[in-house]
Amino acid sequence: MTTPRDAVQFERRRFDAIAQHQEGIRQAEIARRLKVSRQSVSRWLRTHRKGGFEALRCKPRPGRPAKLTLPQRRTLLRVLARGAEKAGYSTQLWTAERIRKVVWDRFGVRLHVNHVPKMLKTCGWSYQRPTGRAKERNEAAIRRWMEVDWPRIKKKPAGSRPHWSSPTRADSG
Repeated sequence: MTTPRDAVQFERRRFDAIAQHQEGIRQAEIARRLKVSRQSVSRWLRTHRKGGFEALRCKPRPGRPAKLTLPQRRTLLRVLARGAEKAGYSTQLWTAERIRKVVWDRFGVRLHVNHVPKMLKTCGWSYQRPTGRAKERNEAAIRRWMEVDWPRIKKKPAGSRPHWSSPTRADSG
């Protein structure tokens, strides 16, 4: 999950690159020390030459701000990690609708159900779908049906020939 602190750390890294360059350190060495590409250092230096330190400052993210604050998202992730059953649901499955309801109940924030997977992705979670297999599933019976019953059902009647309906076939009619 990206935090506002990350942006501040990135800004500090850009400022540090400028300071090192002003001390006479080569771009390649700055890149190695900061664990970034030489192109990034070059771009930062060019930006600084054109607009000074102000041009290297963090910029607000475009778009609508997140509906949940960072502490709320962290709380939500803890609730999700405990499982759906602990949250009062009959199964362990977290659906988008269930998560939406938890967000409403806990934080009073209304989310559209289609936004839930996007929000989970920004938090570093993936949207999972259940395999849909019953606990009572009998693998041996399924295998026997697939190997014995299905081929028997699927087989064509013995001795049958394909029926040709095309009048251009020599053996028709």
